[in-house]
Amino acid sequence: MAMGAAGPLALLLLGFPVSLLQPGPTAETQRPAIPSDKLLILTVATKETDGFHRFMQSAKYFNYTVKVLGKGEEWKGGDALNSIGGGQKVRLLKSAMETYADEEDLVVMYVDCYDVLFAGGSEELLKKFQQTNHKVIFAADGLIWPDKKLSDKYPVVRSGKRFLNAGGFIGYAPYVNNIVQQWDLQDNDDDQLFYTKVYIDQLKRERINITLDHKCNIFQTLNGAVDEVVLKFEEGRARAKNSLYDTLPITLHGNGPTKILLNYFGNYIPNGWSRELGCSACDTDLLDLGVLNENPTVTIGVFIEQPTPFLPRFLDRLLTLEYAKEKLSLFIHNNEVYHEKHIKKFWEKAKNIISTIKIVGPEENLSQADARNMGMDICRQNKDCDYYFSIDADVVLTNPQTLKLLIEQNRKIIAPLVTRHGKLWSNFWGALSADGYYARSEDYVDIVQGNRVGVWNVPYVANIYLIKGQTLRSEMKERNYFARDRLDPDMAFCRNAREMGIFMYITNRHEFGRLLSSANYNISHYNNDLWQIFENPVEWKETYINPNYSKIFTENIVEQPCPDVFWFPIFSETACDELVEEMEHYGQWSGGKHHDSRISGGYENVPTDDIHMKQIGLENEWMHFIREFIAPVTLKVFAGYYTKGHALLNFVVKYTTDRQRSLRPHHDASTFTINIALNKIGEDFQGGGCKFLRYNCSIESPRKGWSFMHPGRLTHLHEGLPILNGTRYIAVSFIDP
Repeated sequence: MAMGAAGPLALLLLGFPVSLLQPGPTAETQRPAIPSDKLLILTVATKETDGFHRFMQSAKYFNYTVKVLGKGEEWKGGDALNSIGGGQKVRLLKSAMETYADEEDLVVMYVDCYDVLFAGGSEELLKKFQQTNHKVIFAADGLIWPDKKLSDKYPVVRSGKRFLNAGGFIGYAPYVNNIVQQWDLQDNDDDQLFYTKVYIDQLKRERINITLDHKCNIFQTLNGAVDEVVLKFEEGRARAKNSLYDTLPITLHGNGPTKILLNYFGNYIPNGWSRELGCSACDTDLLDLGVLNENPTVTIGVFIEQPTPFLPRFLDRLLTLEYAKEKLSLFIHNNEVYHEKHIKKFWEKAKNIISTIKIVGPEENLSQADARNMGMDICRQNKDCDYYFSIDADVVLTNPQTLKLLIEQNRKIIAPLVTRHGKLWSNFWGALSADGYYARSEDYVDIVQGNRVGVWNVPYVANIYLIKGQTLRSEMKERNYFARDRLDPDMAFCRNAREMGIFMYITNRHEFGRLLSSANYNISHYNNDLWQIFENPVEWKETYINPNYSKIFTENIVEQPCPDVFWFPIFSETACDELVEEMEHYGQWSGGKHHDSRISGGYENVPTDDIHMKQIGLENEWMHFIREFIAPVTLKVFAGYYTKGHALLNFVVKYTTDRQRSLRPHHDASTFTINIALNKIGEDFQGGGCKFLRYNCSIESPRKGWSFMHPGRLTHLHEGLPILNGTRYIAVSFIDP
């Protein structure tokens, strides 16, 4: 490249050896490649943040030699994230470069580190640098900062990015030194403005031989280029590709508001995850609990902020965590009067298992943000608290190893992936919209569905997460992280963590559990979870369907005590008990009268003392139960018959010695009938049973939770045998009338 009109004298006045500035051979074959040991990476880090450690790990992967400037020094360079500043970096670089000022064959690369990572190695970097035939190359940006008025002073660029970015530059040591030695400003002055003024000075630019990396061959700044950069997988690892210029940059810089996008790329680059190898970085820096003398101490914060289905099961799961109970303490915030009975029952069980339990109830009138701050502060104030484990009541934690697995991953903040059954709803966001709310990242669905398995740096986690106690006592030592502006507490917490540069991770390396839906939870009934078959079908099935139900289809457990009368397990003990409790709470038993306004025609020929499912508002849920759990059994035992799963009469019958002891012979108004025993013979009543007269066959010992299934019309005339004492309950449906 021509050096301009300046002669040798002018070059000497700038402090350069004349020999270095003479145009060299243009043919690449005539120049030997720059050896990797002639490359030095310089960066500035006054604190070792998560971003710094990521940068260093990426440098280590490519075997870069990195010298860190400013360690332990107080940062006086201003708030460079939101305003001008960063001059302290130039001052530190100016001092460091004095050592290398005369090393003409040394290539020095400066990059920021908190929001930068390496995507390529030194051989590729040096080759690209050498091919430019320039002495210093700065990163290029499509946006100008900090002084837009200087735009017209920049050289015109026909193709590529026009403006200088100070987050990365590379050059021969004497030339880099010459630039930084011109610094005579303050630590809080702007570094980018300083370098910009050097570059837009045509005389300096041409004499020093500075250019910009206009097409991102070496440096990729993400601000203003979000739509240009895509992930590219090659040979078992990931690269970032600039699709506009078809280049593969060596560094990625998440400048400005693109930190979250850089975190996304950092999940893959350089060796985070690939299709061939999976998560290569997942086992880095693991904490081996097996070598510790004792388990770390954990404070568990439990938050019940709204009426939540299946809360007793949630609380019981806390006691089944496979973790030394003497190392656990509990903080429970219950904001719902409805759940006080559940908390009291849990406390009676837990007080002899976990020594420290603090409960804050609805009478305290704590806001959700204040409660979450309180729980976190309990761990923060206790120097012996190693971890704070926050969990909301809508988390179904099915993996008892969860605590150990999260601790072993050794992150400051980490959450286990939990999702809503059958939906893409989860407890993390992979990206944020411009206004800070949910946006779907490219990999969100693959992570949720388990197509990509690993540990992922994400901008938002909620519902359940683990935080190191030391993090709470250092970076997060303030007492309020959940109240900010008008944000929800979880959004406020995550925003604060992001702004402090603390990475939040989600792991889907194991199955951890799921999320309940609580938005439409109606607490107007006695046992409200019975109604959750639509909203939370998995939890409903686990709670209310007999644990042996699946064996109907895999093992020969269906019995046939009478011809075409099939007997099989269907309800759990809990389902039986709660259905009986619900009916007794409603209390409007029919009395076994012939005149019955509840049915068509108003007359019942063979009446029972009963309550209809429709009366308690359970009809739709009961019909769904028939279609989901009874219909498959019907197809198995009555091969070739496909039930419509329709029933007009669904009811619970109550037999007592003083109201109705038995039921006379009758046919049912159905194609087939189910008859589910809801309590235990011998314990709750004596006698009872069912006799099929045509076959002279009786079933006198019905099992709680088991159902009869038999044809309703023509062939199976039957009667209810009298009870001798106690109370007997059965649930009956006349299906396909």
